[in-house]
Amino acid sequence: MKAEYKKMNWGVWMLVLLVLSLASCEKEVSINLASSPPQVVVQGGIETNGPPYVILTSTVGFFSKVDLATLENSFLHDAKIEVSDGNRTVTLREYSFDTGTAFKYYVYSIDSSNLMLGENGKTYELKVTYGGKTYTSATKIPTPQGFDTMWFETPLFAGDNTPDSALQLFVNYSDPDTLGDFVRCFTQRGNEAFFPSTNFSDEIVNGKTINNIGLAAGFQNDGSNRNRDSLIYFFPGERVTLKWCAIDKGVYDFWNTLDFAKNAVGNPFSSPINPTSNIKNGAVGVWAGYGVYSKTVIVAR
Repeated sequence: MKAEYKKMNWGVWMLVLLVLSLASCEKEVSINLASSPPQVVVQGGIETNGPPYVILTSTVGFFSKVDLATLENSFLHDAKIEVSDGNRTVTLREYSFDTGTAFKYYVYSIDSSNLMLGENGKTYELKVTYGGKTYTSATKIPTPQGFDTMWFETPLFAGDNTPDSALQLFVNYSDPDTLGDFVRCFTQRGNEAFFPSTNFSDEIVNGKTINNIGLAAGFQNDGSNRNRDSLIYFFPGERVTLKWCAIDKGVYDFWNTLDFAKNAVGNPFSSPINPTSNIKNGAVGVWAGYGVYSKTVIVAR
């Protein structure tokens, strides 16, 4: 009995010593995250029969307070922005728009005396000069293949919060027999803005017909507590436009990596990723050409 007691007592002391040794190894670690210098951010594009536009801003610090004032102060003014289609070059003009608040929104685009509209098959070069530096990019407006048919039916993965009347958008698509087709989809309800739905490549489905592709409705996350299932689905009687856009690989890589990075936020098992920009000389963002094929329907089963 005494031997067993001594053995137990020795085990307790060993445990105490182990805990004390671990405690003595504790050290307060202070990590100093250096702030990166701001970068120019280009958000620009041109689509079939549409004018070129560029939103020019600077990056915002990771720990900065983000509000409307911060966003307005991030806009970069008095830049020289040129777009060329290979035959002629136009200089974009800066416009300001009221947002219904005390703050404004700024975008560079053409005016009536400097008209340029996107054409399928053309390549458009961008040149942005700001702060003594010049940033360049090029994008092509591919000729869109378009989808075959579109319709609405009961959602594939309806949840407990999905309204009974909710419908999902489906399409059939025949991919051309040439590898390297990329698509970005947008949806619009009534007269609302177009919001991105999804993007994909033909890396796996080249030359095939893909049936019953389920698409979620694009929407803007305004931070409200609205049921998400009422946003990603459509409802009978709504007027819906699907904009099916052909894009080049550089544009696809940007949106695909950006969407991946956004979806990975808060996931402890994901690796950090930086969106792949097609802007050269140190700026970030995208200059995107969109070959547009669209169709408008009234939602019904």
